[in-house]
Amino acid sequence: MNATTILKILAIVLAAFIPAPFLGRYLAKVYRGDRHFLSFLAPLERAFYKIAGIDEKQDMGWKDYLAALLVFNAFGLVLLVLILMTQAWLPLNPQRFPNLSWHLALNTAISFVTNTNWQSYSGETSLSYFSQMLGLAVQNFASCATGAAVALAFARAFARPTGRKQPFGAIEEPDAAPKSDTTPRGNTTPKNGAAEAPERRREPAAFRPSRLGNFWVDLVRTTIYVLLPLSLVVALFLVSQGVPQNFSHYAAATTLEGKATLVPMGPAASQIAIKQVGSNGGGFFGVNSAHPFENPTPLSNFVELVAILLLPAAFPFLFGEIVGKRKQGMALFGAMALLLIVGLVATVAAESAPNPALGGLPALEGKETRFGIVDTAVWSAFTTAVSNGSVNGMLASGSPILVLVATFFITLGEVVFGGVGAGVYGILLFAIISVFIAGLMVGRGPELLGRKIESREVQLAMLGVIAPNFIILVFSAIALVIPSARASILNAGPRGFTEVLYAFASAAGNNGSALAGLATNTPFYNTMMGLGMLVGRYCVIWPALAIAGSLAAKRPIPESAGTFRTDTVSFALLLCAIVVIVGGLTFFPALALGPIAEHFLAASGRLF
Repeated sequence: MNATTILKILAIVLAAFIPAPFLGRYLAKVYRGDRHFLSFLAPLERAFYKIAGIDEKQDMGWKDYLAALLVFNAFGLVLLVLILMTQAWLPLNPQRFPNLSWHLALNTAISFVTNTNWQSYSGETSLSYFSQMLGLAVQNFASCATGAAVALAFARAFARPTGRKQPFGAIEEPDAAPKSDTTPRGNTTPKNGAAEAPERRREPAAFRPSRLGNFWVDLVRTTIYVLLPLSLVVALFLVSQGVPQNFSHYAAATTLEGKATLVPMGPAASQIAIKQVGSNGGGFFGVNSAHPFENPTPLSNFVELVAILLLPAAFPFLFGEIVGKRKQGMALFGAMALLLIVGLVATVAAESAPNPALGGLPALEGKETRFGIVDTAVWSAFTTAVSNGSVNGMLASGSPILVLVATFFITLGEVVFGGVGAGVYGILLFAIISVFIAGLMVGRGPELLGRKIESREVQLAMLGVIAPNFIILVFSAIALVIPSARASILNAGPRGFTEVLYAFASAAGNNGSALAGLATNTPFYNTMMGLGMLVGRYCVIWPALAIAGSLAAKRPIPESAGTFRTDTVSFALLLCAIVVIVGGLTFFPALALGPIAEHFLAASGRLF
């Protein structure tokens, strides 16, 4: 650690954080339907609606929104399974790769549809160009847009109700004050002396709940105005740095040692761009961004790191724009940033320290020595905090502290920025739990952004938090007691235990990064991890949308002197504490048996 290293880390973090508020405002314009600098693409948006027969003005309740989301994702899942199981007969397969087995095809399809991007295969030896482009890359866009759509629906639940028609997501004005519910009874005598019939009693103005929007509109706008432009810019930059983008056969070459080899080719830049921008992380090549064709230069390394954090950092500000309280977005951003920075500092410090198990030398094996050890440490913190899953070095070669931080970030449940959109609705579940606990401490009814939090919302929030944790712990326990599953563990001691825990955490947390040292391309791991991905994705989305529907139907509560403000530094700190406490209470015993035990063994000079 020196001044140059610190400046390098600051440059990466600031390059992602500084544009976040401005990008959040741009996103708000996109989803409101306001004019923005890409509005010239509006005819393309309308063409999609016309071709698909979508009424873009149709409003959806939370059940309709969820149904549309599930149908869309199910269609993508079935289509991707078919592509992977028939790729040998499809075009753009110059290497004539065979079809994938049923369990590998199912695992891969679930992985990309759920924005997990776990890979039990090596791309350059398993998948055709057709599978990579029309299979995986398409789902990189679709799964990211799905997460963004859920975050938008959740945010709209807090928007003020109105009777006026406005574009979905607009910051809405409150209804006019209701007229009195009492009117004069009996006959009245007008000026002309004629008797007038009694007036009908006026009722209070009907409450019109905030709408959650239209899933198809959110999906299309996210893709056209956000993901495609950003991915195009990043892809063109990567091509300029030497990342291949072609349909050529693999090139024959001879190594310096005189051995014949094949140099992989293919449309890599396009998939690498969306894997970083969309919090996907699935590599075109087996070793991901540690491969010189995925990440060839220090500039490409810098841009890919920034791309990982760019959209997830903007979504808290988007939330603040939609609910009409920018300070609220800043509070959520501050809580996420604090957790990331603490983990980042711990990771970089651990990787930079001498390793007693190696005679006091730094551990260089498996690190990104082209750019420096620090880049591997920063990447590991970013990729596990943001639910990206890509790597530019091998996590299996990391120190126990690096593994501890990475595992802890994943098990927190996509709340330290998390995936695009997923981080916002994930941390809002914790925000609901936080205001409930705060209400118990001060003796007031819990409220969040003018909506009363009741038992239904708390129960659903706890379901969204507990479901992935249940999968991680229970499925890890099952894998550790079944002999055939234990046979896949390639390392002994605490590291072997951690590899199993990390694999299921990566699946249920929809992260996709791998600790390695675990042979997962088996029917057991492919099916169990596939199930974990589904639960980790949809057993969080379902409670989030159900809460959104419940909150949207409630009459807003005006702020008063007794309102517990959730846009302050104190609330951000409380939110961080709740996130850490819930994660610590759930996973501390497992972490104590894994990376914590390994850390103390390494400190004593032992590897295991």
